[in-house]
Amino acid sequence: MEKMSIMEEGSLKKVLIITGGSRGIGAATARLAAQSGYAVCISYLRNKAAASAVVDEILKAGGEAIALAADVSVEAEVVRLFEQVDEALGAVTALVNNAGVLEEHMRVEQMDAGRLSRVLSTNVIGSFLCAREAVRRMSSANGGAGGAIVNVSSAAARLGSPNEYVDYAASKGAIDTFTLGLAQEVAAEGIRVNAVRPGVIYTDIHASGGEPDRVDRVKGAVPMQRGGTAEEVANAILWLLSDEASYSTGALLDVAGGR
Repeated sequence: MEKMSIMEEGSLKKVLIITGGSRGIGAATARLAAQSGYAVCISYLRNKAAASAVVDEILKAGGEAIALAADVSVEAEVVRLFEQVDEALGAVTALVNNAGVLEEHMRVEQMDAGRLSRVLSTNVIGSFLCAREAVRRMSSANGGAGGAIVNVSSAAARLGSPNEYVDYAASKGAIDTFTLGLAQEVAAEGIRVNAVRPGVIYTDIHASGGEPDRVDRVKGAVPMQRGGTAEEVANAILWLLSDEASYSTGALLDVAGGR
């Protein structure tokens, strides 16, 4: 694959890893990031065709992108993902922890340990592991040049998602706390850590919960009276990654139409 070298002012190449980047918010973020001058790595779990389609779109527009398979809940696969990016694109300067899973709507009393393990392993442990690898490369304490991390949380962290997916909501509550703690831990090392909390957004994750049309059902509860788009969330993510947000760290930015 022919690659185009993309450089920032000061000759630091901007390299972004987006986990779960083959669809929805992740794919929209990948496209926008490439337009903004990032060399992008999309990680995906199973849907190689979808990830490759996003990469092809970026390459045709003159950007630089690759897609790599990785299960972020597996430590060895996360380590391998970052090592492959080191070799293919260079040192990571930005990370978007977007990979997440949602399972069928049910009450807590119906959930088994297997489901809880799957949701928390991907949504929480995966974000920790990816952030760990990013900090090891970005931190000035480790000889890095700094960077930015954006965690994709959810308005569910504030609302609890009763009768639907309290486990998913709890995992995103953990992401909020993780964002606050890590932001303070690495603030003096040149790394900013923030989160976006999307509300009801038109993506296919709702099908995983058993209700593909959920956004249309609940949008009446949104003050703006509509669901959001993946591109609207991507715009917020790119702002938090950018120098325009240079004094923002530990922020939880709601992109939820006022809900």
